[in-house]
Amino acid sequence: MRLEGAIFDMDGTLLDSTDVWQNLGSDLLRELGKEPEEGLTEKLLPLGLHGSAAYCREHYGLTQSEDELVSLTNAQVDHFYREEVQPKPGVDKFLSILKMQGVWMYVATATDRTQAEAALRRTGLWDYFRGIMTCTEVGDSKCSPLIYEKCLTRLRCVKPQCVVFEDSLHAIRTAKNAGFRVAAVYDAASDGDQDTIRALADYYIRSYDEFLSADGE
Repeated sequence: MRLEGAIFDMDGTLLDSTDVWQNLGSDLLRELGKEPEEGLTEKLLPLGLHGSAAYCREHYGLTQSEDELVSLTNAQVDHFYREEVQPKPGVDKFLSILKMQGVWMYVATATDRTQAEAALRRTGLWDYFRGIMTCTEVGDSKCSPLIYEKCLTRLRCVKPQCVVFEDSLHAIRTAKNAGFRVAAVYDAASDGDQDTIRALADYYIRSYDEFLSADGE
């Protein structure tokens, strides 16, 4: 069946941006004159921004309030998306081919809408997409398929005609369990999960450049 719609995650799938989230707590602590403990990233990732701020404030004796730490963190992320973030190699050509084939595309991201829009515009990817939807807007994380279902409605197609592009194991599992076809895109942040990801996904893209080269042979 012909592909009519595609739903793309942003961080780690369209953009080389997972490092900013991996190093966020450590970078902030160093800016505040504190040396981060080993394994800090693994401790902070499940906590969210406010939980991470509370943890760092308590464990490192920071004088800033939780809200002040969240604001400082948001400023770091905002600067990265507006000034530094880069697209995944070959993704612009890949999206261009899909667009020429008449595939409608949507972005489904856990990142704040303002930051996501700034990043997609900076990297020149914005115009490939019909729109963007965030986890905050749908009121649930990617442990729920709600964001994919809402994007599918906007794309006006059915699941067999749509592919979800994701890099993280939990999101790939969610989309698959909801009945979507899934293309897994390799990202170093999920390096330890690649065997499971390959087994779950319908398609596997190590890199867009490699995929396009192989497709053209």
